[in-house]
Amino acid sequence: MTSVGPTVVAARADGRAALIGYLPAGFPTVEGSIALMQALVDGGVDVVEVGLPYSDPVIDGPTIQAAAETALAAGSRTTDVFHVVEATAARVPTLVMTYWNPVQRYGVERFAADLAAAGGAGLITPDLIPDEAGDWVTAADRHDLDKVFLVAPSSRSERLRLAAEHCRGFVYATAVMGVTGARDETSSAAPGLVRRLREVTDLPVGVGLGVSSGAQAAEVASYADAVIVGSALVRTVLDAAGLDEAVESVTKLTRELAGGARGELRGPAQS
Repeated sequence: MTSVGPTVVAARADGRAALIGYLPAGFPTVEGSIALMQALVDGGVDVVEVGLPYSDPVIDGPTIQAAAETALAAGSRTTDVFHVVEATAARVPTLVMTYWNPVQRYGVERFAADLAAAGGAGLITPDLIPDEAGDWVTAADRHDLDKVFLVAPSSRSERLRLAAEHCRGFVYATAVMGVTGARDETSSAAPGLVRRLREVTDLPVGVGLGVSSGAQAAEVASYADAVIVGSALVRTVLDAAGLDEAVESVTKLTRELAGGARGELRGPAQS
């Protein structure tokens, strides 16, 4: 397994931001999701973020909710997530994004051990705060896994410091208040949140929620260490006529986003 931190730091040393791409495991099927994760890597992501489908995704918007429902209806299980992780972990650092309830039900220590065995880098836990994460911190440290907690524009300085102190890999800064989803404009609050984080931590900062184009990726890359994209990638799969078209569309969009993160802006018109 490889921690995400060095990858993000290396990207910044090259004068660019890292690109983190999210898709759910088991969407539209387990094997189909593996093909799509490989398309993310082929398109230029530095880090893959594998979503664990959950029936009560409280911070996810309708796009990711629809993908999770598709995966669950197709029979996706927690064990399938490790299978998907294993498929990309040898190529790029691979994180799992999951709500906390599935980890508790699976068993915290068992989940950490199985994720590490699959080569996973760690977990992003959107609904788990450091104050209540003792079991996860212990298990993650035992298996050398990244712990990525979220902060928001409304977070006070002490909350930013507490989250950063417990993170390993990077700090996830949510660009907006509200659920996930692609947006026409990036958040005006995100740059200020990143500045505030830099006052309390030396860890890399990744910004997510709302990025859907190379131009937006370039804007976020101008002040953040990593650009995190999810809903826009999921939408391309939902809109595709089949898996082959979805793989092609994900690869194309990822190349555009990677160009933005690298300052190249390889949008559809130039590709």
